[in-house]
Amino acid sequence: MNAPAPVQDQSARDVAAYLASRRVMPELARGLSAEDLQAQSMPDCSPGKWHLAHTTWFYEAMILGRDPDYRPYDPVWFTLFNSYYDGVGERITRDARSRMTRPSLDDVMDYRREIDRRMVDRLRAGLTDGEGRYLLVLGRHHEQQHQELFLMDILNLMACSPIDPAAYEAEPGWRTLAAARGGWEAFDGGLVTLGHGSAGFAFDNEGPTHEVNLQPYELARDLVTNGQWLEFMADGGYRRSELWLSDGWATVGEENWQAPLYWREEGDGRWSVMSLTGRRPVDPEAPVCHISQYEADAFARWAGARLPTEAEWEHAARTRPDAFSGLDGQVWQHTASAYAPYPGFRATPGTAGEYNGKFMANQGVLRGSCFATPPDHRRLTYRNFYYPHQRWAFSGLRLARDPDPQTGARMPLTEETAQFRADLIEGLSKPQKSLSPKWLYDAAGSDLFEDITRVTEYYPTRQETALLRAMAPDIARFMGDNAVLVEFGSGASEKTRIVLDQAPGVATYMPIDISTDALDAATDRIREAYPDLEVSPVAGDFLDLPPLPELGRGPRTGFFPGSTIGNLTQDQAVHFLTSAHERLAPGSRFILGVDLVKSPEVLVAAYDDAEGVTAAFNLNLLERANRDLGADFDLDAFAHRAVWNADRSRMEMHLVSLADQTVTIDGTRHRFLEGETLHTESSRKFTREAVVELVEQAGWKLVDWRQSDDPAVALALLQG
Repeated sequence: MNAPAPVQDQSARDVAAYLASRRVMPELARGLSAEDLQAQSMPDCSPGKWHLAHTTWFYEAMILGRDPDYRPYDPVWFTLFNSYYDGVGERITRDARSRMTRPSLDDVMDYRREIDRRMVDRLRAGLTDGEGRYLLVLGRHHEQQHQELFLMDILNLMACSPIDPAAYEAEPGWRTLAAARGGWEAFDGGLVTLGHGSAGFAFDNEGPTHEVNLQPYELARDLVTNGQWLEFMADGGYRRSELWLSDGWATVGEENWQAPLYWREEGDGRWSVMSLTGRRPVDPEAPVCHISQYEADAFARWAGARLPTEAEWEHAARTRPDAFSGLDGQVWQHTASAYAPYPGFRATPGTAGEYNGKFMANQGVLRGSCFATPPDHRRLTYRNFYYPHQRWAFSGLRLARDPDPQTGARMPLTEETAQFRADLIEGLSKPQKSLSPKWLYDAAGSDLFEDITRVTEYYPTRQETALLRAMAPDIARFMGDNAVLVEFGSGASEKTRIVLDQAPGVATYMPIDISTDALDAATDRIREAYPDLEVSPVAGDFLDLPPLPELGRGPRTGFFPGSTIGNLTQDQAVHFLTSAHERLAPGSRFILGVDLVKSPEVLVAAYDDAEGVTAAFNLNLLERANRDLGADFDLDAFAHRAVWNADRSRMEMHLVSLADQTVTIDGTRHRFLEGETLHTESSRKFTREAVVELVEQAGWKLVDWRQSDDPAVALALLQG
């Protein structure tokens, strides 16, 4: 009596899984016009209508059609919507798919609904034979492949339009975001087993399992970004034949490649990229996408690295997945491997055997997955494949290199990051290891500092903010009409808002910050909040100020809140204030924030909060070095320490080594003894007398002095 229950349970699961996968593509098509779904942008792409029909045809031809008594929905459609299955019958050429205006989109959707009805009836009756069950699972994965292809092809079509239309209001897909890890992960090599050999579905080309002898290698923990690709372009990457394979260089000339697919130069060094949500600025932090294997190989050669083999990629992903960002869910990753059968490969028997094996020539393998790949379609053994010139796939790259401590490759660096590397290597070579606190403030560091300002123990921001609000009307009068406000080390520009809200006479705001990420984000927020304000950001180090651009016609006021002046040595502080006086011109004004001397207990608590936010801020410096420079700091082997140095009237932050250890940066080794520290920040605390002495050395005169309630901070108004 109860024997049929397992079959019924399986049938219910089959129906649910089938219908879930079938709902996705109509949802992707919803909101697109019939014209959008009819057009075909190039022979490699297919119309959206064809994808909707072909995935339906697969179930009819492969599963329903196995019944000898089955009557097709329309016999002609077996030819219209066959892709490349010669064993099923005739087919039309791929480039002719858009010319099939009949059947209409409505007819195709009726076809989907009818085949879905027939498939549900078939599944409820139960699939008991092994081949039928395999074809059902294969059909679901085939559907998921076409969901990704649907988005690839729609984007290519939208990019053909001169009006840059958005296909969607929000990006569809299943994007997986992960924080950058930085640096390289080393592998010893040796004999490893690869390929799909476990339970669960896999395409036939993913097996059988086999052994591969790997040489030692290193794999970049992160994907190559748009910012790094911009460096490649600026260095003549598309103009230097020595970087390219012969066929790749010929393609560059024939196709006039100058950037990744969908990129467009907008002037002044700015680039935009076409996306599923329309054209938008190129995000330098995002993984580069829509590049061919030829381009990936050229970039790797330019970077002094190479593409990984698919065996190296799979071994790394199998053994240390947590060491990497973006292994899946962002972009497919090009490899150096040709698409060829594994040892012992046998194609799936029957018509389904045409699925992969017949394409094993002249193509390259990509690994991982992309944001358009459904999560349950991703596998670390997945072998995607494209011809080396094709670029419309959601494809990027991850670099590999052969270990060589003398000449090992490194990721290309921006000017800012190159200076970070030079300063860090120099600082680690000193008897007291030290580094300028400016390197604490990358995007992550700036966010963490904003978190610090909100912890209970950290009084400076809270007290200075209250003082600024109380003084804001006086500051507005101090600056005058049509004023130009120049903020040095602007960060998130939060305190600036207090001044701007009370000073309608400010006509121009010029934030200066070394972190381009923080500067861009703050500039966007200020422009949105103050649409009538001229905002003119400058990326740079306020300790090494270039001549400032024309600043407007009104009086100029420097703004340096946050007691940041205390982070500088006496000589640096004098140099900065002198340089600011020169850059702002004689007669300018200056608003200087300082922290005042107080009890050590209050000071130490402010720099070592109970929540550990300041510790995370300090340790982020090492994480930045790993991410941007490929260093190998073990963050668990260092601890944050805050101390009051009474002799120098300053708080100090250190990173203390918890054990004897060695850190490597670009092949240079730096030894830490247990208890040895890296001095990352000093914050001097002032008296009024000390401030007067400092500013007068730099050519300024103190004209007003205000102190907050305890714990006391002060604002000094200066005249040039």
